[in-house]
Amino acid sequence: MKLLRLAPENLKFGFMRFRRLSYPMSALLSIISVVLFLTVGMNYGIDFSGGTLLEMRAKSGDADIAAIRNTVDHLGLGTMEVQGFGTPSDVSIRFGTPPAGISADQAGAKVKEALGAQYDVRREESVGPRVSGELVQQGTLGVVVSILAVLAYLWFRFEWQFAVGAIIATMHDLLLTVGFFCVTKLEFNSTSIAAILTIVGYSLNETVVVLDRIREMMRKYKKMPTDDLIDTSVNAVVPRTIMTATTVFLALLALVIFGGEVIRSFSLAMMWGIFVATYSSIFICSPMLIYLGLRNDGSGPGEAPKRPGQT
Repeated sequence: MKLLRLAPENLKFGFMRFRRLSYPMSALLSIISVVLFLTVGMNYGIDFSGGTLLEMRAKSGDADIAAIRNTVDHLGLGTMEVQGFGTPSDVSIRFGTPPAGISADQAGAKVKEALGAQYDVRREESVGPRVSGELVQQGTLGVVVSILAVLAYLWFRFEWQFAVGAIIATMHDLLLTVGFFCVTKLEFNSTSIAAILTIVGYSLNETVVVLDRIREMMRKYKKMPTDDLIDTSVNAVVPRTIMTATTVFLALLALVIFGGEVIRSFSLAMMWGIFVATYSSIFICSPMLIYLGLRNDGSGPGEAPKRPGQT
């Protein structure tokens, strides 16, 4: 039986010639991501902002968003955010820390009492300001420690040019993921931290695959120019990269459609992360080796195969 292939096996494409386009574009997107984070910010979930989240479903028919908003606004619990999600009968109600003298549990009970006759409670979460502050600190610490561990691994695993290229590609993926959350306004919660850590791991894996192939080609073709050697290496791994990214993308698409609202932000962020990680491993990390002066030593014999695109 013929194996499924999403890219030609003997692909010869000049990826490195696009580095003069990919670097300015990525630099611009990274700057935009930082500006959006500092100005617009992210839509923090109650894990990090504190407050109460109720997800309810109408016992019959569709949820009347306007009627719900009018009811909860008169409960005296501060600003209430009422949104529909999922099916037309589902609605989420989110509000911050209740006024003094009212606990989060009491505030949630008042909302359920006001709407309970017409809606079933499907999910309820309450996080106090102290706990949310601890979650922010722990989440930030977890991301920083994991990134430092990854960077230390890269530094000892490869030559310094490889490590610097991988570090820049990983930082590029993180910045663009932050920008993705700012633009889409997806809820940034504890599962989003898991998505970021998973994206770091996926990006690192894709980068290491490319770098390993480049190092292997360096030993095999010692007289080949650096840009041709990198193109040959990338062409060798592209079929595997496309197959891996496609299968993971389809699995995440199934989670987006059927996984429910709880993991939707995680799944969408991961889909974006796969695209960014694949792009950066080819168009950011690999060309960086050229700018960092990676050269073959030319100390031994080595066959110089045809340049990508040559016939």
